[in-house]
Amino acid sequence: MPRILTTGMSSLRYAFRAVGGLSILCDVLAVAAVISTLVAPEHIVSGLFVVAATLLVLGLTATTVVPELRQGAVSSQLMGTFSMSRILVVLAGLGIDLGDGASWWAVAAGALICLMIIGEYAMRRPVRLALPQSANLPGWEVPLPSQRLANWLFAVNTLGMVLVVMSAFLEATQVPAVVAALVGIVLAVLLTVQAVRYLLMRNRFEANLPKILKKLGPLFAFHWQAPAGTAYQASMWLPYLDRIGVPYFVLVRTIANFDEVTKLTSAPVILRVSLEDLDPIVCPSLKAVFYANTAVRNSHMIRFPHLTHIQLNHGDSDKIASVSPTFRQYDKNFVAGQAAIDRFAKHGVLTRADQFEIVGRPQLENVARARGPIADIEHPVVLYSPTWSGFYEDSDYSSLPAGPAIVTALLERGCTVVFRPHPYSRRHKANGEACDRILELLEADAKETGRPHVFGPAAETEMSVADCFNASDAMVSDVSSLVSDFLSSNKPFAMAAVSAHGDAFVEEFPLAEAAYVFDMVDGAAIGLDDVLTDMLGPDTKAEKRKSLRSYYLSETPSEEIVDRFVQTARRFLV
Repeated sequence: MPRILTTGMSSLRYAFRAVGGLSILCDVLAVAAVISTLVAPEHIVSGLFVVAATLLVLGLTATTVVPELRQGAVSSQLMGTFSMSRILVVLAGLGIDLGDGASWWAVAAGALICLMIIGEYAMRRPVRLALPQSANLPGWEVPLPSQRLANWLFAVNTLGMVLVVMSAFLEATQVPAVVAALVGIVLAVLLTVQAVRYLLMRNRFEANLPKILKKLGPLFAFHWQAPAGTAYQASMWLPYLDRIGVPYFVLVRTIANFDEVTKLTSAPVILRVSLEDLDPIVCPSLKAVFYANTAVRNSHMIRFPHLTHIQLNHGDSDKIASVSPTFRQYDKNFVAGQAAIDRFAKHGVLTRADQFEIVGRPQLENVARARGPIADIEHPVVLYSPTWSGFYEDSDYSSLPAGPAIVTALLERGCTVVFRPHPYSRRHKANGEACDRILELLEADAKETGRPHVFGPAAETEMSVADCFNASDAMVSDVSSLVSDFLSSNKPFAMAAVSAHGDAFVEEFPLAEAAYVFDMVDGAAIGLDDVLTDMLGPDTKAEKRKSLRSYYLSETPSEEIVDRFVQTARRFLV
């Protein structure tokens, strides 16, 4: 039932949004209501216009606020919306009341509610534009106007509108509407005080930013901008940036990124939204900027030529995105192994040799090696970690359409499954449905057999990638950075060939030489049984994995890999 309700509300919400004229229709109905109540306040048509306008305002509000509340969001998005319609509805209700010889309570209620809605609209801009300035800089946090308070102001004013209309129809006192207006006045005053405080403290922060940065003395910044829900890009590098052991700050470009990254680090975090906002944070001590993706806004910082711009990337794989020409704009690209460098030449992307620094993958420092031949393990644990479908067709490498069949095949062989899909998997409807089906399979099998499958938050958030590797004896995946990372474990893995097949797949994705490859055709896994038989049995690819491990991940011993990254990074901070 909850899923049905969610789907219904979502459909209603999109229906309202798809027809932008509904808000205009609401205004038209409200105007008609006002005119009709002035001409014939007691006529049934007047009442119908007023009721229709009131219900449409409430319907438009519900389609916006209900989904946000279900997701736990607290937003000031509603404050100031449908202001014209709400004022006209109040005036229409007042017109009905005046037609009956209303008391001064009705006039007071209508005037106060209209005044509060106008004031709400006036405060909308300063409240919505209020952004956090920094975090983890003691004494310099700038408190924002309360978005929850802004929501309450909208709710109280809208309630006042409804009370005015109800009292007019019921010929009852307008005292409740006046009380609602007075409550709204209190909320508006509190919100105004908070907005003024924010503006004063924001200006104080901006004026003192040079002094703040001089005291901090950062040698580098970590620039991170990505869609909401992509915090894994930052979380994989922040612990190792800390271990460089010098002052730095995290530079984020959106409030969503700010909210996400402040939960991940104790390092100073500074939010700068626009291009012009960046000038003040380029302080004299700053030597370098690190990046974890190829976001468009990275170029906003790359325009400072006296800084060294270093691309870390958020994974190393044979995906086409790994050879984007945008990597050429960085002074240095820190890569895991020689494979990352050769990949550019293979795809005809001209680069300079001195643009690359091989640093290994520090994130693999705690990955344990295989505990022995997999054939000796009676009930192996297999990690199924598919990638997502990408933004474009040429970057769709996901095996998730066949995910339920893959997991079923593993269960039939008595395997325990760790299921960790890419964080973006549910952004595609079909992939999200496949994830749901896999969860159902694992839940049912765990209940029937008692096998301790790991899935959901336990595998996706509570465990790190290294934890999932260490908990598994083998892996099934596709073209993904997790596959090259998994080489560090010496454990067998299978890959789904989605975009190419046979020799063409191995030619395009050389890491497949060390993998047990099965084809994905029209969403079906072809040859999967034979692949699993070899992978979980004789493991004929064991030697090939060892030979490719150093090519993809470098020869650095695991106990030295973090130090190699740290020492390489420090060379660019002097």
